[in-house]
Amino acid sequence: MSDLPPCPNCQSQFVYADREFLVCSECAHEWKPGGSDDQTEDLTKVKDANGNDLYAGDNATLIKDLKVKGSSSVLKIGTKIKINRIVDGDHNIDCRVDKIGEMMLKSEFVKKSNGK
Repeated sequence: MSDLPPCPNCQSQFVYADREFLVCSECAHEWKPGGSDDQTEDLTKVKDANGNDLYAGDNATLIKDLKVKGSSSVLKIGTKIKINRIVDGDHNIDCRVDKIGEMMLKSEFVKKSNGK
């Protein structure tokens, strides 16, 4: 059994060390070992259009057609995205969009989905 502490986010026991951080393999939460639990409060809280919390590793779908800036492409409603990380700023989701690639989106235009 591992001597690593459980994930402070989801209480999972499936935790591994990655350089100076500990990472939860279930919810992808990262934290520094030995740090205070107050560190988790400093993380950016992002909610989707329905009010569900979004985390790195989640899948989501678009709820609105969006024009891609600098391109003639349009992301259609229902397009699937995979959230790579949550960041501070106006466009707070760094994600991978099916058939388009990497881009930043606003959380207000996505909803969390269960499937792949």
